[in-house]
Amino acid sequence: MVLSNTNLDYDAIVIGAGISGLYQLYRLRELGLTVRVFERGTGVGGTWYWNRYPGARFDSESYSYAYSFSQELLDEWDWSEHFASQPEILRYLQHVADKFDLLKDIQFSSDVRSAVYDDDTRSWEIRLENGNTYKSMFLITGVGILSEPTLPKIKGIQSFKGQSFHTSRWPHTPVNFAGKKVAVIGTGATGIQTIQEVSKEVGHLTVFQLRPEWCAPLHNSKIDPDEMKAIRTSYDEMFERCAQTRAGFIHTADHRGTFEVSAKERYEFWEQLYASPGFGIWQGNFKDIGTDPEANKAMSDFLADKIRGRVNNPILAEKLIPKDHGFGTRRVPLETNYYESYNQKNVELIDISDTPIERVTQDGILTTDKEFEFDFIIYATGFDAIFGSYNRIDIRGVNQRRLKDQWEEELATFLGFQTKGFPNLFMIMGPHAMQGNNPRNIEYNVEWITDVIKYMK
Repeated sequence: MVLSNTNLDYDAIVIGAGISGLYQLYRLRELGLTVRVFERGTGVGGTWYWNRYPGARFDSESYSYAYSFSQELLDEWDWSEHFASQPEILRYLQHVADKFDLLKDIQFSSDVRSAVYDDDTRSWEIRLENGNTYKSMFLITGVGILSEPTLPKIKGIQSFKGQSFHTSRWPHTPVNFAGKKVAVIGTGATGIQTIQEVSKEVGHLTVFQLRPEWCAPLHNSKIDPDEMKAIRTSYDEMFERCAQTRAGFIHTADHRGTFEVSAKERYEFWEQLYASPGFGIWQGNFKDIGTDPEANKAMSDFLADKIRGRVNNPILAEKLIPKDHGFGTRRVPLETNYYESYNQKNVELIDISDTPIERVTQDGILTTDKEFEFDFIIYATGFDAIFGSYNRIDIRGVNQRRLKDQWEEELATFLGFQTKGFPNLFMIMGPHAMQGNNPRNIEYNVEWITDVIKYMK
């Protein structure tokens, strides 16, 4: 059913076929609307389609990341690990698309380059990279917060004669690093996951670090059939808990303050958290770790000692300890033998705060200290998070006002879903949306948007 405007191609257009876009399509079809999803990739998955680098996996427990809207889906899908890897995650999302027959309403290899509001017809017109245009009453962006990669502003990136790629644009075919000289630029969450895997097979790995991050052990493990059966019986309670915790994770902050217990109790608790899987050490810690500077320093000192105990070279260990921020003030990367990677003879760390990169050369990387030769350069340099996905699309609202210009003057939204002057444009996980265990947040976003559209009908 197309709503009253007969000049429309669809009632609603959704940009992106990741976790957000798939669920939004499902919900709008339930309303009886005609919907088209435009996806620039060749398959579903969003973040998990693009990010195929070695070591890519959940940092939320797999079962807490799953869609909650279908009991049948929950009952039939078996997770193999507590923190699933990218291939399994992508298979899950492909299964969702197949199960609910979503593919028939998704157009792949379709890069949306502009979206313009027509004041006269009160509709949106999107234009694809190939020039094709489509009109709808509602426009919903499911473009993701980790979909627009950023490369460092280093001279000569295009001059390198070896192979190079950003972690979020990893080749779809296997990459053979055996015996090769490899560089990784960046030690954020993606860099950490990549380094701990690539270091196992390279001839030599050189890591270029600007600043270190506070990491915690992942402690991943397999899920056997009996455990999966038990998890299924607890889904309702788990999703309810996620709805009540900070950022939608399954972990609940301890009710005690850091200094309300003895030093012995404090360190025993931290040892317990350090030995436990996932974000418990971040989200399940003492309640004041993120608000009391002294409590945060005590926790950071505890972790600094852990790093010193895991890295053999004392000088190198100090370079891996953050000095510019406390533990948990940023999202905490979870690792598996990341620090032990630096004990390997074929792995070295270059602190580019001391010896900055001057340029990329034909053969490798030149710092202020020396030139390094490489076969591969991996850019683990992150994303233009949240805004990058919007800025790459020329979005214009009432009176042709550009969204980018409006946000540069004042970043204001209604509940993170809408912004003034852009009628019937809804944003899933846009600016001001809560970040954390994102599928939990995405479901609330999608359900709110769907309820508004249902009311408007």
